[in-house]
Amino acid sequence: MTTIDMAVLPEQIRAARERLHDHIRQTPFDLSLPLSQRLQGEVRLKGEHLQHTGSFKARGALHKVLCLTPDARARGVISASSGNHGAGLAWACKLAGVPAVIYVPEHASPAKVANIRSHGAEVRHFGIDGLDTEEHARAAAAREGRTYVSPYNDLEVMCGQGTIGLEMAEQAGELDAVIVAVGGGGLIGGIAAALKEIMPKVRVIGALPANSPVMAESVAAGEIVVRESLPTLSDGTAGGIEAGAITFPVCRSLVDEWVLVTEDEIAAAMRRFVEEHHQLIEGAAGVALAALERRAAAGGARGLGGERVGVVLCGANISTDALVGVLTRPS
Repeated sequence: MTTIDMAVLPEQIRAARERLHDHIRQTPFDLSLPLSQRLQGEVRLKGEHLQHTGSFKARGALHKVLCLTPDARARGVISASSGNHGAGLAWACKLAGVPAVIYVPEHASPAKVANIRSHGAEVRHFGIDGLDTEEHARAAAAREGRTYVSPYNDLEVMCGQGTIGLEMAEQAGELDAVIVAVGGGGLIGGIAAALKEIMPKVRVIGALPANSPVMAESVAAGEIVVRESLPTLSDGTAGGIEAGAITFPVCRSLVDEWVLVTEDEIAAAMRRFVEEHHQLIEGAAGVALAALERRAAAGGARGLGGERVGVVLCGANISTDALVGVLTRPS
């Protein structure tokens, strides 16, 4: 398993940005007037829901593909995904002419599966929990002689996600806090490594659904824990974490706070965003917004009043049925 050198990680993220520069959108990091007014601070939203394939995952996936040797590209890749990483990898492989197979859980969002297939990858279903799917896909890659591309447990993938942090720093300057939804930890780990070198005092806040808080519980326990996840609107962050995941020590070292939010809070944040900003987001992005609202409501030393806060809107891939459920959910 690859180990992380925290001292050189920011440099590796800068190198990733150079590789991705001509292929990835620099997404907006715009001021949200409704959120800023309500929270009495400055809230900026990083629009990764507007990225290629509708998710930040395109960054890490393409960076991994660009780092493959010619022989590895010819043999192809296999991955596991709840949807967004699979779509990002399928898109990246189509761009680079690399064969791709994506394993998804049996309950994967139909919208996300359709997104994967639309970019030409083969889709195979296996497992209930995301970790089951990952383990099965990794074994299949070994049998078939292909490169396994983890959704999070991969240095090149995490460095690709970290390019978001570099953009945020350039677009907005100094920030007091950044809120990021957390599943396997690749997104928040990369962003934290990029930002903390530029602005050491920034607070990195990890947001998780209370129904699947594996990384937060792992950090609290000092080791990766095994925990069954309950159903959540944030399917993109749900599931277990591989033993020995490289993201764990990064999250343990660089994430300052953890906020768990309920399904009602996630739905309310998503609904409010649609009403106020007239754009679609998926459940994982709703988790980050819900954490923002919860922290602001805390007030006092734990509030966010008067601060400059960045929130990463990590994706927009939500099915019609899920969207209807969010919009009609009782308040």
